[in-house]
Amino acid sequence: MEGLVSVDRFCAGSQAYFLTHLHQDHTRGLASAGGWRHGPLYCSPTTARLLPTRFPGIDASLLRPLAPGASASLSLSSLTSDRPLSLSVTAIPALHCPGSLMYLFRGDLGCMLYTGDFRWERGCDRARRAKQALLDALGGDTVDLLYLDNTYCHPSFNFPPRPVVAEQMVNIIRAHPDHEVIIGVDTLGKEDLLLHISRALQTKIWVWPQRLLTIHLLGIDENHEIFTTQTSLTKIRAVPRYSVNIESLEALNTVCPTIGIIPSGIPWLLKSSEGKAKPKGKSPAKSVRCKGRDEGLVEMDFDPLSPPKLFDKDSYTLPYSEHACFSELEDFMQTVRPSTVVGIVSTSFCYVNPHHHFRHLCSDNNDDGTPIKNKGGDTANLTPKRRQNSSATPEARKVRISSSSLYRSKVIRKRKEGCGARIDDTEELVGVA
Repeated sequence: MEGLVSVDRFCAGSQAYFLTHLHQDHTRGLASAGGWRHGPLYCSPTTARLLPTRFPGIDASLLRPLAPGASASLSLSSLTSDRPLSLSVTAIPALHCPGSLMYLFRGDLGCMLYTGDFRWERGCDRARRAKQALLDALGGDTVDLLYLDNTYCHPSFNFPPRPVVAEQMVNIIRAHPDHEVIIGVDTLGKEDLLLHISRALQTKIWVWPQRLLTIHLLGIDENHEIFTTQTSLTKIRAVPRYSVNIESLEALNTVCPTIGIIPSGIPWLLKSSEGKAKPKGKSPAKSVRCKGRDEGLVEMDFDPLSPPKLFDKDSYTLPYSEHACFSELEDFMQTVRPSTVVGIVSTSFCYVNPHHHFRHLCSDNNDDGTPIKNKGGDTANLTPKRRQNSSATPEARKVRISSSSLYRSKVIRKRKEGCGARIDDTEELVGVA
């Protein structure tokens, strides 16, 4: 089915395309044979600067950089009635990684917000500004459909703020003065963490050449004072996350003492219903509380003086997450209060429907957590309600999402294959894929 707008979903058939950020699971399809040629591609200026290094075949004339806080107007053509459709989009900072954006769509198809991956921490000035930018862009209207980053949409996932965990990582490194250190990172993101470690320990950090190019394209360390590709200049190395494993650590320790650190929420441990952590491996995890910035006490599911081992004695995992934890998702839902919400993340090991936890913060839902079906006997579609002060008439703003079979199963199945959403105008349908 052809569509109007696709977000983080790159295949032929839509009239405009939007990229939230440059992590691999959000860019599938951009590397198609012959380069990207399917239509205008909106992204942040930072992402536009990085794109040619990741996808050399992309047609730069199709890029439409959209700065955080800026808006653009789209003139689209209905595929069912040949009438013109008007749509405006506003870019909102997602604070997930450099260049990451949310997209707020408003117009003839209603009001939709696609968060992509994001994290707005309490007490963070940048998050406060991003929140205000979103409220200003909404102008009092209701979000009819929210596509939410549900990576950690479970009450057991309550991570400390990133600065708190960054300092904890510095303490671990200081506790191993005679060790080499490898830190597992992605090809983009966690630059603030590496900068904090470098400044706190007054040391350079090794990165691989492609990572160094990315850092310089971001405008970081242009004087080459912090990052290096020379291993002889530092004992701390930032390496691709997949390379921090049992085999590599065992091999490195045959040469010199080495510890590995994974700063990520992904391997973190769900607590049982009794509130106890379920450790992976032999090392127990303990729950303690530590002070975060401007927000009182923050629960941390590990002992800061003895973090749990990820694999063995030589490795550590710390919840430095670039995705919103549960309490932050709840704060976001209380701010947006959409008509209905759909999760954008589904993996082979977990899919948490945000509607299960946040249906009380949605205006168009039954107590059992399923969206209200539209009246008139059309049970194959679900129609969010509108606020009376919305900018368009209810008929003009009608938005539909597919039936519960898509809502509960197709979303899960498709997200295993790829990310993103596509907005179609077949009966004003909002297609989820």
